[in-house]
Amino acid sequence: MSVAKLRELLELKVVVVHPPDEEGAALIGHMRRIGCLVSSVWPMPTAPANNTDVLFLLIDGEERAATTAFLKALPQPRPTVIAIVNYEDPGTLQMVLESGALAVVQKPIKPLGLLATLVTARSLWTERQALAKENRKLRRKILSDQTISRAKTILMVTRQLDEAAAYQTIREQAMAKRVPMDDIANSIIHMESLLKSSA
Repeated sequence: MSVAKLRELLELKVVVVHPPDEEGAALIGHMRRIGCLVSSVWPMPTAPANNTDVLFLLIDGEERAATTAFLKALPQPRPTVIAIVNYEDPGTLQMVLESGALAVVQKPIKPLGLLATLVTARSLWTERQALAKENRKLRRKILSDQTISRAKTILMVTRQLDEAAAYQTIREQAMAKRVPMDDIANSIIHMESLLKSSA
């Protein structure tokens, strides 16, 4: 494991949603030995603690409504969720899937494997965040390209320009005003819609 990953563990704020019994205490103790900043809560809270990085969440069919409400209250991006399960029945597995858990810890909780589970879940969470960021970036790029394309079409029709000249016009205006090209493209689209509505 890299030094950076180990350092990250020392800074993680872990919340354990589990009854204050022997297993809950053992889990909390092990997370503290790893170096995480740990707090625990039970019964199921209505809202999460602020700045939670990792959430160990007991999945219990009797707490389904409270668990669902709690999960809906999680901020975006959600913390790394690690489910704690007693059983592997269909209802429990459905709740695990609905929770968005990136890992599962089986009861009785044993220290062996908890570090690997934590590191794996956190790595998956980091990868998901990077993919989500890249996805947002690509969506913005596609929207920007569509906006610029629409503005180019307007300029090509209204000013009888070819595509390259229309693009160059948008680019030059953006550079002159020191704004993104989509701002100029949006202005062109807006002006065209105003002209259409007043005609």
